[in-house]
Order: sequence, then C-alpha cells, then structure tokens
Amino acid sequence: MNSTISSTTRLARALAVGVAIAGLSVGTVGVGTAGAAQDDDDRVIRTGSCSAGADWKLKVKTDDGRLEVEGEIDSNVAGQRWRWTLRHNGSVSDRGVATTTPRSGSFEVERKVVDLAGTDTLAFRAVRDGQVCRGVVNY
Repeated sequence: MNSTISSTTRLARALAVGVAIAGLSVGTVGVGTAGAAQDDDDRVIRTGSCSAGADWKLKVKTDDGRLEVEGEIDSNVAGQRWRWTLRHNGSVSDRGVATTTPRSGSFEVERKVVDLAGTDTLAFRAVRDGQVCRGVVNY
C-alpha cells in the first residue's frame, strides 16, 4: 500500500511539474511575439542602452489596421537636440529632430505605418554628438 501511495504521489508531482512547465512555455512564447499576446494587448516593447549613457525604448502595437510605433530616448538631460529616423522594413518612414523636455530629459516620437503582410521590421535610431541609440522590433 505504501508503494502505491508513493507511486501516486510521484505521478501527481510529475504531472504538476509538467503542467507548470507547459504553462511557462506558453507564456514565454507569447512574450515579445506579435499576435501571440493575450487579452487584446498585442504590444511589443523593446528597451536598451545607447552608446553613451542614454536609454531607448521602442513600442509597436496595432491600431485600426495600422501599426502604431513609438520611439523614446531618455538621457535625463533637458534641452538636448537629437536627430532621429524611423525605418520600416529598411525604408525611411520618417525622420526629424527632437529636443529632450525639461522635466524628464526625454523625448518621444509616435507614428502610424502600414501593417504590411508578414513580419514588419521597425527600427528607431537617434543620434546626438556621436552618441547613437538604436532599437529594432520585428512585429
């Protein structure tokens, strides 16, 4: 009888571990994968560091059949002028100059682009005095 209980306990533990691993695997697949997110939140966010201390963030989500792309640079220094470029599948979608704001020392650029068939590659790049920030999202 003890060997039956112990076998049953081992089986229950093995099943619990298997279910937990399967749950983690499903969650991992959804993170950062376009179209796989749950609860109608299809947003993909990438962050990183620039070459000299600033940080970048790039967000992409669908919006009325288009892609809403938001690039952000945060240097924590107000009044800096940055040249930025937004590329969609290698082609320049937009470019401009932005200045970091007094309160946050950051700026944001938001644009909507056509949601092309297949995977869209969106790249946001900003440059200031030799410092380069670049983020990419494959959506």
